Amino acid sequence: MGIIVGLDVGGSTTKVVGMDGDKIIGNKIVKADDPVTSAFGALGKLMDSYELKISDIEKLKITGVGASFPTGNLLGIPTVRIQEFFATGQGGLFLSGLDHAVVVSMGTGTAFVEASKKEVRHIIGSGVGGGTLVGLSNCALNMRDFDMIAELAQGGNLNHVDLTIGDISHSAIPGLTMDTTASNFGKMQDDASKADIALGLYNVVFQSIGTMAVLSARNAGLKDVVFTGQATKAPMCGTIYKAFSELYNLNFIVPQMSEFATAIGAALQKKSKAPL
Repeated sequence: MGIIVGLDVGGSTTKVVGMDGDKIIGNKIVKADDPVTSAFGALGKLMDSYELKISDIEKLKITGVGASFPTGNLLGIPTVRIQEFFATGQGGLFLSGLDHAVVVSMGTGTAFVEASKKEVRHIIGSGVGGGTLVGLSNCALNMRDFDMIAELAQGGNLNHVDLTIGDISHSAIPGLTMDTTASNFGKMQDDASKADIALGLYNVVFQSIGTMAVLSARNAGLKDVVFTGQATKAPMCGTIYKAFSELYNLNFIVPQMSEFATAIGAALQKKSKAPL
């Protein structure tokens, strides 16, 4: 049996994985300025990096918002299109080792799905995601590089930008800790640094997504929430969602290789879905 390649053509990046059964043999990320170019580029980069030949690849399974742009078979390899929500849900379960969970895909925007081994249900979507963070950073800091913004944010102090429960109340509020955010950017100080602002931007975007994840979990009656997508690679993601786990008594998980979840889910799909 040959290698199955999963390709996730997103709004800002394209992810590709090669799988031999349930074993991941390689993965790569490329910029997705043009979906056709990036699809071929990601596949070529995977093959070159891991010394794969076209004859080694049994099938290519493509998903994501740009999956419909490359038509037909890529490089002559049998190619099928996989429904994105299904791929995201199955990839999140595979990486977390769970059988049933809410899976959150944090890309340019954000999608929330309920996933089990047999089916995936789309709960809701949000326009708030990595694209929001980059756009706001461009306005506030004149910066558009996600990794550079994340690096800057690590030196920030949220006490210079965000209003907390402790800032407005001397007594505890049932169910809330004193450091719980009462208002994002509600205490913006005149001397706040660029690092403070960058961290505040990450906090407002990630907390907005986290709040919707809590509501999605309650909608589905589940305790486990798996976060996937390129935006999860920001260092503060785990810290912010650890606090959410404790505050709302939920199990927020950011698995290893979370950015490749949708590509992995596409590769694992046994039966092809209707073309996108």
